[in-house]
Amino acid sequence: APVAQLDSASVFGTEGCRFESYRACYSSWQWMQFARRQPRPPGFPHRRSTMPSNTRHVLNALVQNVPGVLAHISGMLASRGYNIDSLAVGETENPELSCMTFVVVGDDRVLEQVRKQLEKIVTVVRVDDVSARDFVERDLMLLKVAAPPGPSRSEIRELVDIFRGRIVDVSAEHMIIEISGREQKIEAFIERTRSYGISSLVRTGRIAMVRGDENGKAPHPSEAGH
Repeated sequence: APVAQLDSASVFGTEGCRFESYRACYSSWQWMQFARRQPRPPGFPHRRSTMPSNTRHVLNALVQNVPGVLAHISGMLASRGYNIDSLAVGETENPELSCMTFVVVGDDRVLEQVRKQLEKIVTVVRVDDVSARDFVERDLMLLKVAAPPGPSRSEIRELVDIFRGRIVDVSAEHMIIEISGREQKIEAFIERTRSYGISSLVRTGRIAMVRGDENGKAPHPSEAGH
């Protein structure tokens, strides 16, 4: 009969068995499965999962446009073993600054570690956790797919229209398609075209921007305190 507390009797049909005794009767795996099913006493803390979180966090880092900054930052992240899902970099409205967008996979502790490591680098002006706010994100992809003349080429054209992409090049046997949007949209388009035969594929990685007023413009490098 099922038990109400961990020290109650009648466990797996064994009458009068106490907590200390019936634990020794089963293997570690059996005991773990049994213990996980038991109700927790009032006021007892909730179980914490030991499994790593797969949450994706988006970070924007404003960096100074100096030689070697990309290699420095990417090398630092790689040497510490952080799980960086994508990295995109490009100039901002200020020619002296670039924006690096990181997609970090992990829990809040991993996110805070990455943020602190970035803020230690002299060429980093500011680090923002974009995913903690209301934001817009995009990913750009170029995809070359087999499209010989015939029904398959017409079907691919219809797919491109549905996903609001563009055909940027056509040859005798292939098409190059440009498509942008959220990651889910890009992944869905890849799956739809996979059966036609994808020859090559390149993606920029995710870029993101906070919606509305960000309460001030990006600081000038001379005002960043570095």
